[in-house]
Amino acid sequence: MRDGTAYLNTETDSTMAKAKITTKSGLVMQVDGTPAEIAAVLRDLKDERAAAPKRKRAVKAGVQLPDLIGALVDGKFFNKPQDLAAVKTALGELGHHYPMTTLSGAMLRQVRRRNLRRMRQDKRWVYVTR
Repeated sequence: MRDGTAYLNTETDSTMAKAKITTKSGLVMQVDGTPAEIAAVLRDLKDERAAAPKRKRAVKAGVQLPDLIGALVDGKFFNKPQDLAAVKTALGELGHHYPMTTLSGAMLRQVRRRNLRRMRQDKRWVYVTR
């Protein structure tokens, strides 16, 4: 059977048996032993399959964009009006490169959370601390 169950072939000696086990993932095992030993191996395989934990998504351990913008706010970067290009340059100097499209959304979220103020200056948006 190809659905994870075992093939049990008893040889002429009644105390020894051979089993060819094919798992769902396609792994093929050849097991020799008594029928009780083979049954124990099968039980162990079924228990492992039932108890196998699902893979969890790896947590990204890094600095996120709102934290970086917060660091710029704490560093008094936004005491003078700064446009989006200046924010991109400042983050690039820190080693964090983001496209303008990503920065614009993050900056707008900071404005909506009232961490920054956005003003129109020479037909461009500039950001300052509140």
